[in-house]
Amino acid sequence: MKNIPLFILACCANFIAHSQSITAQLIDKGNGNPIPYATIKTNEHQGVISNEEGFFTIHIDESVKTLSISCLGYKHKTIETKDLKNTNTIITLEEALNQLDEVFISNKTPNARSIIAKARENLSKNYTSKLNKYNVFSRMTNYIDFKVLEFEIEKASHVNNKNIEAANTDLVAMSKKVRESNMVQFEDFKGELYSLNRDSSKIKVSKATKLLDHTNDFSLDDIQEKSQKIVLKYLDSSKTYKIKSGLFKLEDSLDLNDEKLKNLQKKEYQLNALNTNTRRGLRGAQFYQDAFLNKFLDEDLYQYRIESTTFDNDELTYVIRFIPRKSKAKYTGSLSINHGDFAITKVDYHYSEGKQGKKINLKFLLGVKYIHTISSGTILYNKSSDSLYHPKYIKHNYGNYFYASRDVKFIENSRDKNKVSFSFTVEGSSRFKQELLITGHEALSEVAFNAVKQDTAVAYKELKKFDKSIWGKDQILEPSTEIKNFQSE
Repeated sequence: MKNIPLFILACCANFIAHSQSITAQLIDKGNGNPIPYATIKTNEHQGVISNEEGFFTIHIDESVKTLSISCLGYKHKTIETKDLKNTNTIITLEEALNQLDEVFISNKTPNARSIIAKARENLSKNYTSKLNKYNVFSRMTNYIDFKVLEFEIEKASHVNNKNIEAANTDLVAMSKKVRESNMVQFEDFKGELYSLNRDSSKIKVSKATKLLDHTNDFSLDDIQEKSQKIVLKYLDSSKTYKIKSGLFKLEDSLDLNDEKLKNLQKKEYQLNALNTNTRRGLRGAQFYQDAFLNKFLDEDLYQYRIESTTFDNDELTYVIRFIPRKSKAKYTGSLSINHGDFAITKVDYHYSEGKQGKKINLKFLLGVKYIHTISSGTILYNKSSDSLYHPKYIKHNYGNYFYASRDVKFIENSRDKNKVSFSFTVEGSSRFKQELLITGHEALSEVAFNAVKQDTAVAYKELKKFDKSIWGKDQILEPSTEIKNFQSE
């Protein structure tokens, strides 16, 4: 029995000795540009994706002899792992244009509308949005930029002028710091998403991190909380206060020792929120009745042309450009459709020039304005072992303009009901990028879905700089230069 631990250690040491991590960058052989979103596989259904800068890291053991690399518009390439270094490897890919002459023996060019029609007819054969288990790596990147941030205590009959002046000084200092800050944070997690259908899912998270700089950690909610705490600092901290803003009541009561504020400081992600956000990201990459992507296949909304004919993993592929036909169509982009089963293997989309999303302009009535200014994305699909196409990589970008100007009243919960009038004006923009890397897929039964128990929250590890070692041999998205260079003060 004493020899068993030594045997296990020997096996582990042997595995480690014969495994390696390969980090490389893919570049175009002709022009030297990085190649993003290429698929790098160790077998038919497992692998990673190169990031926006063409970088990837893949973990292999001695059983893996070759890497298979494919990307839309490039010749498929197979590389023997023994020819690769552990780090800083450059891999070139060659354009596939000269292969077309071998395929076309007729001068009859396919019609873009007929290709779109075929893709639409084959949606139910090529995709499913029900009963799937996905192994997921998620990265969410948040940016916020404040152009205007003004606070002022205007009236406080029961607070002396010295305290009002001190509070206003603190609010001005906070505003200056926020406006000068580079506010960005990165949230990563690895887990499994169990999808019953487009509207119901559960999530399990095995590992999670948050990369942020606390000196620049400001969201809209943070700013509201921080400004309120500054005001409360100069009031009677033994009292509680109701907060009202114009016609809207923000909170029933607030005090300096509120337990809810302490809970918000816990280093946890709420799994209901992660589940909802991940399901929403996946849903934006699925085809079903009334799906977001299905609108791009609606000939009443969009017009089409063949942008190019190329190859993807040695399979003839049409790249179809779509632009709005009617005013209610908002997007421009491209659909890559293979010739074999007319499956859509890649989608790129963004708002057309002059188009915007949801807009609320109550600036003069309620002091609020909001415009959805950015909506774009890239989605890649791979054929899985079930002969269906599932998302491999999903990226959605969202951006908003916001403006709010309010008069807030702090009403003391006492017989005197003392009041403090506090005004604020904020204006700026925010951006959000969601990336999902699907590292594995399995069909799921309804019984298995019902048996899954989702926890309430998961603890995350807070980082001051990116640390790849945390993820070990997990398949993740290679960090961008922005993430690699990010470091908290």
